[in-house]
Amino acid sequence: MSLRLAPLLALAAMAAGCGSDTPITTVPPAFAIRNDRVAVDPNGRAPLVATIHVETSAPASVSVRVAGRNGPSSDVVKGWDVVGTVHDVPVLGLYPGGVNTVDLTFKDAGGAELARKTYSITTAPLPPATYPQISIDTRRAGLLAPGMTLVSYFGFRTSNVPQTPFIFDEFGDVRWYLDFSTTPVLNALFYDNGVERLQNGNLYFGDGATDTIYEVDMLGRIVGTWAMPGFDFHHNVQEKPNGNFLVTVSRQGLATIEDFVIEIDRVSRQVIRTWDLRTSLQYGRRTLTSDGHDWIHVNAVAYDARDNTIIISGRTQGVVKLDENNRVVWILGAHRGWGTAGDGTDLRTKLLQPLDRNGVSITDPALLDGTASHPDFEWSWYQHAPLVMPSGHVLIFDNGDNRNFGGAPAYSRAAEYDIDDVNRTVRQAWTYGKERGAATYSRIVSDVDYLAAQNRVIFSPGAINSATNTGKVIEIDRATGQVMFEATLTPPQTFFGITLHRTERLSLYP
Repeated sequence: MSLRLAPLLALAAMAAGCGSDTPITTVPPAFAIRNDRVAVDPNGRAPLVATIHVETSAPASVSVRVAGRNGPSSDVVKGWDVVGTVHDVPVLGLYPGGVNTVDLTFKDAGGAELARKTYSITTAPLPPATYPQISIDTRRAGLLAPGMTLVSYFGFRTSNVPQTPFIFDEFGDVRWYLDFSTTPVLNALFYDNGVERLQNGNLYFGDGATDTIYEVDMLGRIVGTWAMPGFDFHHNVQEKPNGNFLVTVSRQGLATIEDFVIEIDRVSRQVIRTWDLRTSLQYGRRTLTSDGHDWIHVNAVAYDARDNTIIISGRTQGVVKLDENNRVVWILGAHRGWGTAGDGTDLRTKLLQPLDRNGVSITDPALLDGTASHPDFEWSWYQHAPLVMPSGHVLIFDNGDNRNFGGAPAYSRAAEYDIDDVNRTVRQAWTYGKERGAATYSRIVSDVDYLAAQNRVIFSPGAINSATNTGKVIEIDRATGQVMFEATLTPPQTFFGITLHRTERLSLYP
């Protein structure tokens, strides 16, 4: 049998302290469990996972349950429909530093239970002084969007320590993490924006130390790599629906950095398309920066499948949509300072015209210039993490650094914009965060996501510099504005004041 999450593994010897006890249910004489053995962290990179190898006397399907410590809602349960006599069961969601209770249930092809067996699996504690204190500030039990929170963690990052993403549950317990510190390839991992899930269920990230994209499974096994010769990786890699990768890069040998995007073919591993932002945009625009080296600082790329375009976030220029031929479709940002692109295009013709809530153009020169806001509309400032919602709206983490060129209070927002590509207008459709003020203000990094099935927004300011450096993960009901879940993460130390860059709400098992 081959389970989707983990191919057959060469299992390590059973970890000390791990074993099995007597089956809970009576095993029918015609069915027997044979040769079962447990391996904790079989690949040496994911200390809170295990595999259980089981052979049975008759064909059966298997399901696994990791017993939660906070009632049934903290259980991790996964079943597979494949029927066979050899099973390699991936066990995800173990707690650190103790004995975990794990149940396997076997059923015949008709779904009748044949047997059940309980295993006690012991894990090591979390590495000392590494992971954050996680406090749950709000939790509306039974009403949260499903899944756990994957954190692309920056805390405790140094030049000699790899970044270690982790997943925590709604009660604040860490239930999974990756640690590449003992591996020669990724022992200095710098994933920048962070880790996300591929369509096939594995995880992926770019590494700035090796300028390579990596695909890993939930057991920590590296299953694919994509190099980018001639380019240096930074910030973001994004999977397209066809499986190709969009990557924010610097072209080696140039005097400028962070001003290229490339597309890597998933199968051939070749760079098949390049966007040179020095050509499509305006290198000389210095409205929000005086830095001629890092003049745009692209921190994210998103894909719009509706028209095969990309959307980039240039921290010191704005949000820009580009077609596959590197031509500007529109520019979302204050109008000050825009002129001629490197290819001769008049970029003032690409600027979006803001509308009020009634769809009427806002003509206030101060709003257009960027020195003032409007009750119905604000530009984004030094933004991160744009995404295209199912409605076609664009959702952005508006950091708010230098808002109105320094003339506004410090706050960050999740900002949703309704953009008309043809008429080049923009209407602010929804926001959250301004009312929180400094409590959720993060001038750098950070993330925002949309959970369409529940109509929820996940708002994650990653570098809140108050009395202590913290990050937050906040789930908001988009229809009511009500906070459904809020967690505060306080690391023992931070990297440039950063606790986290991005977060994802996902299930442990794909």
